[in-house]
Amino acid sequence: MSKEILIITNYFPPETGAASNRIFHLAEGLQKRGFHISVLTPLPNYPKGKIFEGYKGHFKHTSKENGITVHRLWIYASNSKNKLLRLFAMLSYSFSLIWFFIWNKIPKKVIVQSPPLLVAFTCMFFLRNKKRQLILNVSDLWPIAGLELGAFKNNWSYRLLEWIERFNYRNANLVLGQSNEILTHVTSIHPNKKTFLYRNYPDFIPPEIPHNNQKNSKIKMVYAGLLGIAQGIHKLCNNLDYTNIEFHIYGAGAEQKAIEDFIKNKPQLPITFHGEIERSLLHQELLKYDITIIPLLNRIYGSVPSKIFEYARLGLPMLYFGGGEGEKVISQNNLGWIAAAADYKSLNKILSELNKNNLTRDNKVEIQQKAVIAFDFNRQLEELSKIL
Repeated sequence: MSKEILIITNYFPPETGAASNRIFHLAEGLQKRGFHISVLTPLPNYPKGKIFEGYKGHFKHTSKENGITVHRLWIYASNSKNKLLRLFAMLSYSFSLIWFFIWNKIPKKVIVQSPPLLVAFTCMFFLRNKKRQLILNVSDLWPIAGLELGAFKNNWSYRLLEWIERFNYRNANLVLGQSNEILTHVTSIHPNKKTFLYRNYPDFIPPEIPHNNQKNSKIKMVYAGLLGIAQGIHKLCNNLDYTNIEFHIYGAGAEQKAIEDFIKNKPQLPITFHGEIERSLLHQELLKYDITIIPLLNRIYGSVPSKIFEYARLGLPMLYFGGGEGEKVISQNNLGWIAAAADYKSLNKILSELNKNNLTRDNKVEIQQKAVIAFDFNRQLEELSKIL
């Protein structure tokens, strides 16, 4: 059995965010279990759409990081809302991948991250080989998610993306899905496809939860993560009832300026924007808050935000506001409260009924203990290692 695995991904540290963390932990976890891991990824540029300092001017950058060989390839970096520029950015990375495939020996086992669909398609098309095992790691269902978010219209281009999606599934020897909805979707297209539920569990030592000595009667609610269109934080700021809460925001993304302008124009509202900070520092910051909110502007089929598992390990109670399978995870594990997706009246009703007695240290410890057992990264990875 070959122990050499290549992971192809669009996101990898030093980039921040759930996608980057997820692939890093997968690579590191497999490396610790005796696999020889190499990673193929673009020069770091996410989420700002600019190549990071230290990587500018490179067509290819190779380094050894924690025993993992990381190849970083040229990409036309952009976070523009212009669809043509975004398409060109994806194609540029695809061209770099083809160049790499031509001039380098590719292992017999390859894990390909999807989305982006076009990048995954490039890998599945050019690496097809009866002697090679292709594992498709599906974190979101595209193009369905794009249609639900309003990014696509149901026209010829959407149907082309559907064809690409089906091609990717058909040529995968194994499909990893981060939700049961994803796996159900895949097997509805290819009933005999081998699948594995691979949740986005975090891998860090659970911190000790501090005692709450704050005398502030208001509940301190926090959001930390991407400030993108899908999360709808700007709209959330506009629709929250602040009677019972103060709202703290960490992160970066497309909506950042709109959020900063909103706060500037509404100085009477108890909203604080803290910007983006490094993940380990963020964990320490999050321990100061009473509750976190996990919003999605629209319910996205197949999506289960990885924040659920990360915040549970921190012992942070959650207010889930996104619909779908995430609601089941929250309710089945008693991790917090659920507001009907896109229903701000329902959301504000829950916030008005919360009080400090719902958010004690004992409640947080109970959530953390549940997470350690139910969302065990190492146990999940051991099961995956057996089938690779």
